[in-house]
Amino acid sequence: MTCHLLIPAAGSGKRMGADRNKLLLPLINKPILQWTLEAAIASDAIAWIGVMGQPHDYPEFQKIFNALNTTKPIRLIQGGSTRQASVFNGLKSLEGGDRVLIHDGARCLATPELFNRCDRALQTMQGFIAAVPVKDTIKIVDGQTIVDTPNRDHLWAAQTPQGFQSDLLKKAHLKAVELNWEVTDDAALFEKMGLPVQIVMGEETNLKITTQQDLAIAEFILNQRNP
Repeated sequence: MTCHLLIPAAGSGKRMGADRNKLLLPLINKPILQWTLEAAIASDAIAWIGVMGQPHDYPEFQKIFNALNTTKPIRLIQGGSTRQASVFNGLKSLEGGDRVLIHDGARCLATPELFNRCDRALQTMQGFIAAVPVKDTIKIVDGQTIVDTPNRDHLWAAQTPQGFQSDLLKKAHLKAVELNWEVTDDAALFEKMGLPVQIVMGEETNLKITTQQDLAIAEFILNQRNP
C-alpha cells in the first residue's frame, strides 16, 4: 500500500438547515464522515489518510476516528480558507507515498472497490478524475433561452476521488500560489499546467451529500447494501 488519501472536510451544513459541519450529520447510525472513512479503510490500496478541517470540528472528528477499527494512520490537518488551500496543506503534510487521492468527505457512498480501482489507475496515469457518463441531455442556457445542446457522448459527470502523482500535484499547487490561480478542483490545476488528466470510471451511487434529499437517497442506498 503506497497510496495516500486526502479528505477536505470543512463542509458547511447551511444548505441542509444544519448549524454544524454537514459531515457530522447522522446518516442512519453514523456521521457522514465515518461512512467515508470506513470505505477508505476497507480499501487495500489506502495506506494513510489525512483529514483537512477547522479546529472547532477537531473534537468531533477525533470521536469518529476513535470509533474506527483500524491500524491505518489518520491525521487531522489544518484546513485552509478554500478547498484549494486545504488540499495544499494536506499535500505538505503527506508522510511518504508517491500517489495521492483527493476525495470529498461528503461522497460517503464511494466503495472500497472504487478506491482500489483509482489506485491501480495511478500506476499508469499522471492524473485522473473518477467520473460517469452523463445520461441526461444537457442544455446550455442564456437567461431562460437554450443556446446550445452539446453532444452527450462527450459529457461526463465529475466525481471524486481525483488521483495524481504526488510530486506533480505539489508542483501544480506551488505554481498556483506563485501565479495566484484559483480553481475549483485539483484536475483544473493539472490542466493549467498542461498535464494530462484522464477518466476513471466512477460509480452511479457515488453521490455528494449537499441537500436533505441527498441524505434520504444515501440512506436508501446504504439500506439496500446492508439489508
